[in-house]
Amino acid sequence: MSAKVTLKDVARRAGVSYQTVSKVLRNQIKVTPETRARIEAAVAELGYRPNTAARSLRTQSTFLIGYSFKPHLHDEPSPILEKFLQSVVHAAQNHGYHIMLFPWEEGENAVETYRELITSNRVDGFILSDIDYNDPRLPELHSRGFPFVAFGRTESDPDYAYVDVDGRAGIRLAVEHLIEQGHRKIAVLAWPETSRVGAARLNGYYQAMHNAALLIDADWVRRGEGTLQAAYQNTHALLDLPPDRRPTAIVTMVDIMALGAVHAIQERGYTVGAQIGVTGFDDTPLSRHVRPALTTLRQPVERIGQLAIDLLMKILTNSPSEPEQHLLTPELIVRESSVRETGNRET
Repeated sequence: MSAKVTLKDVARRAGVSYQTVSKVLRNQIKVTPETRARIEAAVAELGYRPNTAARSLRTQSTFLIGYSFKPHLHDEPSPILEKFLQSVVHAAQNHGYHIMLFPWEEGENAVETYRELITSNRVDGFILSDIDYNDPRLPELHSRGFPFVAFGRTESDPDYAYVDVDGRAGIRLAVEHLIEQGHRKIAVLAWPETSRVGAARLNGYYQAMHNAALLIDADWVRRGEGTLQAAYQNTHALLDLPPDRRPTAIVTMVDIMALGAVHAIQERGYTVGAQIGVTGFDDTPLSRHVRPALTTLRQPVERIGQLAIDLLMKILTNSPSEPEQHLLTPELIVRESSVRETGNRET
């Protein structure tokens, strides 16, 4: 049986000190690209694997990061969540960490779960998502000084590290695109008022309409759960409006809602795109394969997961004095569902 490869073996192969190897593998120092490449090559050639158990005893770390998720209330998949989790897991592994998943529901029980994980030393930090108004986890973790990074934000000037997607800017891009297509009567399928993310995205709709000096009919703003069925029903309600008030385009908060809108529009005999434009949000795989293909907003999900882990690693190793914050803009992906035929535009 061959002897176990050690940090010193890697250091000798790479031509650096074993302390440098240790810190580079934990991303605690910056070295030249050439030095990092030599270390990574030596790790791969020798098949080095860190002794996590010994490292845990030495550093009193678990090398586990807690991530909680809300169980789905509706029987609809979440490819964006899956992609985000893949990114987080991969990024954490690059730092020698693993992700511990646990479900949570809103309320006091959610905070209790976090307290138990902290007091029992089960995790070194948390990645939070599904941030909403008055989220009880944020003040709890902040008051304890426990490391965490949020995917999302609750206030205009939060004092914690976060990565977020600018949903307001994204919906604004979608509405501006529809206006460029000649639409003037644009409706929106919004989420319930309790949704923080939904409020930000709805503000993007209002901003774009205001910037274009377009009036908004009160009946064009339809709230409901972010499901295909709710969007389907709300779209029928929009199409029941008198012809002079009937919208010619519909913006939605998420792709699955856009698909519900498309279904209703086609059921009523209208052509999606040419007659009634529809946009989604998330660029899920299904949006590329439905007919017509869906215009949507693509979130940089892989980068979000990588940034969240990188920020948490900085907090765990360096304790920065100011929280690092990143706000990313989604990319508008234009497809057939929002493109109008030439000469079929409102004046």
